[in-house]
Amino acid sequence: MKISPQHQPQEVKRASPPLNKEDAVKPSAHAKEAVNKSADLEASRQRMLSWFSRVGISPSALSLEPKKQEHALERRNKILQIQKANNLKSILNIALNVTINEQTSDNLDPDWFFAFSSLAEEIYSAPMQELWGKIFAVEVSRPGSFSLRTLQLLKSLTHRDAQTFTKAVNVASKRTNDTVPRILVGYHKRKGLLSIFKKPLPEQVNLATVGLSYPDLLSLQEMKLIYASEIESGEYQEGQQTSWRCVNESFTLTCKSSGVALVYYKFTPVGSELYKLVGKNTNTAYMQKMKDVLAGVFSIS
Repeated sequence: MKISPQHQPQEVKRASPPLNKEDAVKPSAHAKEAVNKSADLEASRQRMLSWFSRVGISPSALSLEPKKQEHALERRNKILQIQKANNLKSILNIALNVTINEQTSDNLDPDWFFAFSSLAEEIYSAPMQELWGKIFAVEVSRPGSFSLRTLQLLKSLTHRDAQTFTKAVNVASKRTNDTVPRILVGYHKRKGLLSIFKKPLPEQVNLATVGLSYPDLLSLQEMKLIYASEIESGEYQEGQQTSWRCVNESFTLTCKSSGVALVYYKFTPVGSELYKLVGKNTNTAYMQKMKDVLAGVFSIS
């Protein structure tokens, strides 16, 4: 039998299965990710351009005609000189607002001043400018307070380095009538025959638990701000006293038995000079742990 066209079976279009939510979202998520990545790259590019523009450099600066290139370099030198002058102006303004109680009649060393200004003009960070302003104010009031060696080291420090040093300052103590700060970390006790029968006492503070990590200590040692290894004091005798001050808290240690030595990190001469400039806040966690450790061999008052 001949089948007429009208009786031919019609093709039935199957509806495509609906996309699940994850499939539907994927293209837009990828697109959004691509847009965000592009925006991040552009933001990074603009930051690079912004920083280099501060020193008078743009991507096209070196492809200019010789005459225009010379003009661009002159402009760059002018920008740098203006910035250096602004750095010195900021440091002077800070120094003018520093109050120094003790004054001497000694004159400032001209060699010191011109070395200071040569280094200070390249200090761009506001926190570091504040530090340099304090140094100048102190040196004018008490010439000889800061050596050129200290200035040269300070010039190489970043704001992050200064923050690490501040953490060390906040756990540093000074003995009465001593100008050198020390970070007390514990004690060493000469072993006796009966000591093997006694329960061991904690002998050292873990500085990492109070904010001063081992990498921080290594960094301070590399910067020549503290000495490279722990130092032991001379041995204390039973009943011997030693008085200390950590930031705003004073305390006296009275030795309970003979043969005990304090263990500490000692600041270098440069570190001791910079110690005087840093704002200090008591690290209460350190103070408690330090006293807990030393209470094993000292009475603390």
